[in-house]
Amino acid sequence: MQDEKDRRERQVAIASDESRQHRLKLALRENLKRRKSQARGRSDPASSEPAEGRLDDASDGEPGP
Repeated sequence: MQDEKDRRERQVAIASDESRQHRLKLALRENLKRRKSQARGRSDPASSEPAEGRLDDASDGEPGP
């Protein structure tokens, strides 16, 4: 009787550990995707400059209209 109880407890512990590992794996994968996306955004210089700032920089030093 005790052996069956111990066996069930071990199975529950193993199942919860597998569930935890699965959640951690998914979280790590999502984190990696987010970090790669951020790195791509930082490496693209054209997307980091505001469009209006580029237009103002082309003026002769005079304020805009």
